[in-house]
Amino acid sequence: MVGNAAELQGLAKADYILASLVNEYKVPGISITVLGQGKVLLQKGYGYSDLDQRILLEPTKTIFRIASVSKPIAATALALMVNDGLMDLDTSFYKYVPYFPKKQWDFTIRQLASHTAGIRGYRGKEYGLNKAYSIRESIVIFKDDDLLFRPGTAYHYNSFDWVLISLAMQEASGMPFEDYVRQRVLVPLGMGRTFAEYPSNHGFWTTDKGISGNFNRTAFYSKNRHGFRKSIPVNNYYKMAGGGYLSTSEDIAKLGQAYLDGKIAHKEVLSQFLTSRKIKGNPTYYGLGWEVSMDKGGRPFYGHIGSGIGGYSNFFVYPELQMVFAILINCTDPKVQTELDEVVDILSNLHASRIL
Repeated sequence: MVGNAAELQGLAKADYILASLVNEYKVPGISITVLGQGKVLLQKGYGYSDLDQRILLEPTKTIFRIASVSKPIAATALALMVNDGLMDLDTSFYKYVPYFPKKQWDFTIRQLASHTAGIRGYRGKEYGLNKAYSIRESIVIFKDDDLLFRPGTAYHYNSFDWVLISLAMQEASGMPFEDYVRQRVLVPLGMGRTFAEYPSNHGFWTTDKGISGNFNRTAFYSKNRHGFRKSIPVNNYYKMAGGGYLSTSEDIAKLGQAYLDGKIAHKEVLSQFLTSRKIKGNPTYYGLGWEVSMDKGGRPFYGHIGSGIGGYSNFFVYPELQMVFAILINCTDPKVQTELDEVVDILSNLHASRIL
């Protein structure tokens, strides 16, 4: 039973906006999980995981490509590695990966994680690359290119930074990156439906490793003026740290709640990840694998937006409100961020009115 009319209007309005995204053919499907004070405020699926088969979405079971929301997962693993003394953020990257071609300047793990190392971003069709690279093999894409700037002097967001970090983490831990993430992050936090897409001998990407329980994976769509179509095949395995994980909205919310509950690492370590870096005194609004900013209402949050082939995602943690938002869409950038921001604002205001 809803407690008052204002609450009904708030929840009803958010629900209406999300349903309209499906009804107006702006997205094929959307899953949302919102937590407040550790309790579920809203958890629902809208639309379809597969348009042809009319399979409905389930927030606890439907698995999406989460694109760059993978970065906070990788950053959590990196924070634990730093916490355990296996890596030093301010050590040269070359200490861990000496075989990477030397550049005109040295750069550190911290600079890679904050996108201030000068590594370039995607060119041409690299965004949708469909080659079965391992992490180490994939550096051939960009390893011979010069840095864009002297490390520490500018900010340039890209996913190749996290390819290099995951490679360094493999070398430092002595195990495959995905195994370390599974053992140290996913299993302890109960994120049993979060994993990378693994290459199959049958020539397509499958999800047959590290799964717990039953689940269904969305079809991956792109949108044009004629409607939705299946996305092009893409290999995200090599860049799992920067954009290659799959998950449910429920699992992503678990990650955010673990931060609010102080279950990850020492505060001194985490504060480095959740504090915006500065370049020449100006904030980049990015920490180490986390976007760090304020919303239009002036409320501080950390999290990430993800945009990849066949998937779009929002993940926000509001420490002052003790709220977590996880929103996943099975479509390449559907241009609905304005509507998603409105939903977050409505539910944030509603929850704030209840706890203040």
